[in-house]
Amino acid sequence: MEAVAEGLWGLADYHENKGEIGKAVKCLEAICQSHVSFLPIVEIKTRLRISTLLLKHTHNVNHAKSHLERSQLLLKAIPSCFELKCRTFSLLSQCYHLVGAIPPQKLILYKALDLTSSASQDVAVKLWSCNFNSQLANAFIIEGDYQSSISALQSGYVCATEISYPDLQMFFATAILHVHLMQWDDENSVLRSISQCDRVWESIDPNRRGQCLGLLFYNELLHIFYRLRICDYKNAAHHVDNLDAAMKADMQKMQEIQQLSSELDALNQSLSRPDLPSRERSALAGRQIKLQQRLRSLEDSSLTGKEFLEPSYFGNARQAWGDKLVLAPSPMDGEWLPKSAVYALVDLMVVILGRPKGLFKEYALLKLGITDGVREVDLQHSAIWMAGVYLMLLMQFLENKVAVELTRSGFVEAQEALVQMKNWFIRFPTILQACESMIEMLRGQYAHSVGCYSEAAFHYVEAAKITESKSMQAMCHAYAAVSYFCIGDAESSSQVQISSAYSFMQAIDLIGPVYQMKDTINGVREEASLHFAYGLLLMRQQDFQEARNRLAKGLQIAHNHMGNLQLVSQYLTILGNLALALHDTVQAREILRSSLTLAKKLYDIPTQIWALSVLTGDRGNEMENDEYRRKKLDELQKRLADAYSSIHHIELISKVKLEVQQFHELDIKRAMANQSMSVNLDIPESIGLSTPLPVQSSSRLVDLDGGRRGKRKI
Repeated sequence: MEAVAEGLWGLADYHENKGEIGKAVKCLEAICQSHVSFLPIVEIKTRLRISTLLLKHTHNVNHAKSHLERSQLLLKAIPSCFELKCRTFSLLSQCYHLVGAIPPQKLILYKALDLTSSASQDVAVKLWSCNFNSQLANAFIIEGDYQSSISALQSGYVCATEISYPDLQMFFATAILHVHLMQWDDENSVLRSISQCDRVWESIDPNRRGQCLGLLFYNELLHIFYRLRICDYKNAAHHVDNLDAAMKADMQKMQEIQQLSSELDALNQSLSRPDLPSRERSALAGRQIKLQQRLRSLEDSSLTGKEFLEPSYFGNARQAWGDKLVLAPSPMDGEWLPKSAVYALVDLMVVILGRPKGLFKEYALLKLGITDGVREVDLQHSAIWMAGVYLMLLMQFLENKVAVELTRSGFVEAQEALVQMKNWFIRFPTILQACESMIEMLRGQYAHSVGCYSEAAFHYVEAAKITESKSMQAMCHAYAAVSYFCIGDAESSSQVQISSAYSFMQAIDLIGPVYQMKDTINGVREEASLHFAYGLLLMRQQDFQEARNRLAKGLQIAHNHMGNLQLVSQYLTILGNLALALHDTVQAREILRSSLTLAKKLYDIPTQIWALSVLTGDRGNEMENDEYRRKKLDELQKRLADAYSSIHHIELISKVKLEVQQFHELDIKRAMANQSMSVNLDIPESIGLSTPLPVQSSSRLVDLDGGRRGKRKI
């Protein structure tokens, strides 16, 4: 019967290689369903193979789980077979993870760790222990148990240290940093974790580091997330440069591999011709050897994962070689995110740091079944997690597109991106619930940019109501206060006195209490925005000297800590206007010229006009400035007219909250069953870590904070 089993295994291999997965599974299931008994070890290996095929190529997680549970029962009666038991435990744990059954997953992992602790402590056993500790840490994260997750990861780190695997140590060190960044209850713990990552990375042989591309991206991105979290944009920049260079080098290598593979295929086809002359055959054979050697050298220069025992799927099908950024050696096969998602993150970091590049590729969503008209309740359960990753990436790209377009007065383009965000949120409200407050804030930014200040204030206040983040609420209140300040200036003379007084009181009610508690709010971006709004309030109260002090402090923060050129430009314009009010015309002229230079560099038309409207100087320059100002005013008016005539304008500024279709209760439970779908791209999910709760993303006010932005606390 063993010969029959081997024949069916071989036939299954044949069908799998041809992409006929259904036929491959039927060949294997013939062994399990046979009336003639096979040896238990044959049935176990067959069921493991079926489970791997199902997880790799289908969404049939429950079917795979049933085969693995049967294998586990059969293995109980066998005293040996350590490797098969570990593979069964690992895959079964992943199945429980995919269906959201966390208690059974933890139970199976505890059994697996008991097995490894009772076995001889050789390298293979330690590697399996690392595997199980990583998955256990993931299970704890889903339950929000950060301390237990860190404890499991530290156990894995100890095992990796005992077998002298520095790249595996690096995996656990970065995973521990990941958890600390999500928890963020003690910044000293975060700093210690960062130091540990730096120390372990330096301990890896430089030649080996080049093969650990996945770890390089994981480590550098975590460092960037930390720097953005504390709004240290300047020190984040060199990490982004490192990633950008590594991404370009890898893309170049993959392009060379593709070209070599195509050439080798064509050459092999030529060599298969029976009528090929011997001299030509000899020359082609020599070329074939050189191509094969070059391909091997390229493929061996990174961890490919081709020899790994089984994948760590975590909700997404195993990627083909070249599409993976492997984090750890076999049997971990640790993948953080698919390479396309990681590269999208790198582009996103570049955008956040003020250097727009890259486009989001929506084909990744199509591969997950997200086509026109599909809602989150229509998704396959096992696709929800990865769908969340790509959808959040898409929303982050669109958010930054809105910010960039508003900065350069591309109102129509900003409308289109914002409407896309709104439509995605309406279709996937549970997966994207962290985006609701951000969308409301962006609606406020758009309304403020086109002069609809009352509507802007409404949306800022609504955004503050939606979020539970104190920092986010402070930002929204600061933005709303600025919009209220602008309302009176925009009204007609007959309305201005009453409207100005009411708006002024509204602004005081918003900014006063928040400013008093500014010391309890984390983030230099928040502090700079509060100083801006409070400085405007003091100017309205004719307290010019104190306003200058507050605004100067905010300018210092924006320049030294944020690297936000637009906010610096706007601060300078306000300070220039203030210097005129204090009759310091020389300083006012110098300040406003600097502001105008920065605004031109950023294509920030409103700030250019604002600076020119109060700029004084030599008579020879006044005429030139006035002509340039009229030209920019005409350009701005044309862009505003285009925005007002758009079909999306009223939809975006109207004082109506987003309306989301109410799903049936069972639909909502199905959509929320896998808690790891609430993905926050501030700290992207890894192989071993999933964010337990949705978090609010921060945004910017075009007349306050239009440049580089950090992200919200996890």
